[in-house]
Amino acid sequence: MFTHSNTNMDISDSTSLRSRERAWALYDVATSSFATTVMAAFFPVFFKQFWASALPVTESTFWLGAVSSVGALVALVLAPVLGSLSDAGGWKKPLLALCAFIGITMTAGLFWIEQGAWELALTLFGLGLVGFSTGMVFYDALLPSVTIPARFEHVSAFGVGMGYLGGGALFAVNILMTQKPEWFGLADASAAVRMSFLSVAVWWFVFTLPLLFVVREPPPRCASGANAVKYGLIQLRETFRHVRRLKIVMLFLGAYWLYIDGVDTIVHMAVDYALAIGFDAGGLMLALLITQAVGVPATLAYGWLGQRFGAKSGILAGLATYALLVVWGSVMSRQWEFYGIAVGIGLVQGGVQALSRALYARLIPKEKSGEFFGFFNLLSKFAAVLGPVLVGIVSHATGEPRLSILSLLVLFTLGGALLWNVDVAEGERRAAEL
Repeated sequence: MFTHSNTNMDISDSTSLRSRERAWALYDVATSSFATTVMAAFFPVFFKQFWASALPVTESTFWLGAVSSVGALVALVLAPVLGSLSDAGGWKKPLLALCAFIGITMTAGLFWIEQGAWELALTLFGLGLVGFSTGMVFYDALLPSVTIPARFEHVSAFGVGMGYLGGGALFAVNILMTQKPEWFGLADASAAVRMSFLSVAVWWFVFTLPLLFVVREPPPRCASGANAVKYGLIQLRETFRHVRRLKIVMLFLGAYWLYIDGVDTIVHMAVDYALAIGFDAGGLMLALLITQAVGVPATLAYGWLGQRFGAKSGILAGLATYALLVVWGSVMSRQWEFYGIAVGIGLVQGGVQALSRALYARLIPKEKSGEFFGFFNLLSKFAAVLGPVLVGIVSHATGEPRLSILSLLVLFTLGGALLWNVDVAEGERRAAEL
């Protein structure tokens, strides 16, 4: 049972419960602005056309993929260690605040980077990616502390859906800034893009505050910081042992590692891919906005379907859709097709992410959420290390970006096959025993 003694919340206080859920979900609003405006949209375009305009297209694609992978690799190394320490010391919120600060300051710094300074721009982007990615470890790990198991799918999907709504709203304003810079007192579209990076930093800061002030986390296991570090490192070793004992968790993590590689690679490289095959930047921004708009109701619907039919079924349906979209993307030649693919991604992207988080929360011991979500995020970042590099290398080696995207079919197919064999009921029973 999920009781007051092991969750540090009074589940009878529905108003307080809903307040914590909403405050937690707003951090998705905060970070979605970075994921959409910076990571998926403006940075890849602005990097190619402004900061690295002197580089060949294939070379700028390589460097963008490489830095995305290095940032993910740093987050990979930090995730399990910091997750373990956060459980021991009760430091999920302080560490999240630190990661958010890094991401916010690096994103704001992009405003001041001059044309041609592509190395500096990539450095700030990579550090911002580390702050964004590592902070998600603590955000995800707080899910069991803000709600009850019966609402995991709903609350997780609500967070992602709110992220689509909030990130999409700011993204729409940012697009308008680039189309009509004079309305905002800006000199041209380049100034508007740089101002957009600054607006993301402010947005990220503002919507982080509710989580820091409203959400409570379980008390620390150790009274002093030194003991928390020692205990956290010991527990990290124990978590490796526990993960090996929980075979269902191992199977799910293997599946997640494979399919989230494909999902994250699409997020990181979609705009760059479309630019490389000749689509115009303005149309791509509209496509991303379509994805955001479709993602809001689609992700909320996924939360309802996950509660009704199970998270596993919803994820499998999403992976099948992704496989079809990859095939379509490899042969598309007209702009409207990119819009159609954008709709398809909007229908499933948020749902796959939200239900994966909710399903994993069901399979792990609730008192060790930081440690186990450290591994969860470690695998997602390890996937992002390989995916963008794979796309970049294949594109650079062959000179044909279309060939690289088909490699994602292997990831979605193998990931789905492993997930099919995950016994959710048995996994929940084993987690409760542990």
